[in-house]
Amino acid sequence: MLGRRILTALVLLPAAFAALFLLPNGGWAFAAGAVMAIGANEWARLAKWSPAARFGFVGAVVVSMGLLFQLPRDSAIPSWVLAAATAFWITIVLPWLRGRWRIDNDWRMALTGWWVLVPAWFATVLLQVEPARLLALMAVVWIADTSAYFAGRKFGRRKLAPEISPGKSWEGVIGALVGVAIYYAAMHALRPDVLPHLPFAGGLAFFVVLTALSVVGDLFESWMKRVAGVKDSGTLLPGHGGILDRVDALTASLPLAALVVRLAG
Repeated sequence: MLGRRILTALVLLPAAFAALFLLPNGGWAFAAGAVMAIGANEWARLAKWSPAARFGFVGAVVVSMGLLFQLPRDSAIPSWVLAAATAFWITIVLPWLRGRWRIDNDWRMALTGWWVLVPAWFATVLLQVEPARLLALMAVVWIADTSAYFAGRKFGRRKLAPEISPGKSWEGVIGALVGVAIYYAAMHALRPDVLPHLPFAGGLAFFVVLTALSVVGDLFESWMKRVAGVKDSGTLLPGHGGILDRVDALTASLPLAALVVRLAG
């Protein structure tokens, strides 16, 4: 499994970096949209929809992305979309996880999947005009995940959400926060140009909130997989599972990241 994970990463990372830094914004929107379309199909499989329903949901996601891409970037609408997506994660998903809700309505499942996938894609498109900044913000999630893994393995005692994701611990969350705080301090000293224009304390608080949202996104996808009775969202990425398994934390954190960048500069 470790060998497959490493091999997959060695193939995907150069392609992802090339797309991020070399593609024009429209090309990036198309490439990221293709990835999200695959994620939409995985979401539809978690919902156990028929092939026709899956096709319809993926089509709705693709059309939505196309319409959002046409929005004028200097209007207030993109900010409202990002704010609504952030509110979704805080006011709906958090109670959802606490109550361990199960969806028995296809329309609710479709609407939830739309809010998980489409605003996150839109956030990457808005941020990719400055590739280094998008990379720096996505790295928050990767550093948080890596720090949580090692801290959890070394110190993990108190389970974070045993009925959702038994492997996660509060000690892992603390490790993630410490790792991200160190990362923010380093970026503030070495590459402040890729950070939102915030005072040090404000920027640190922003990164802490992004870390918390990344945990929420991870837990939410874990819960949806548990409800569906599957281990991974898909099998596309050997050793890693599906697309949703790789972007779960990003779907929750990127809308807020893009919103703060738009507001703070």
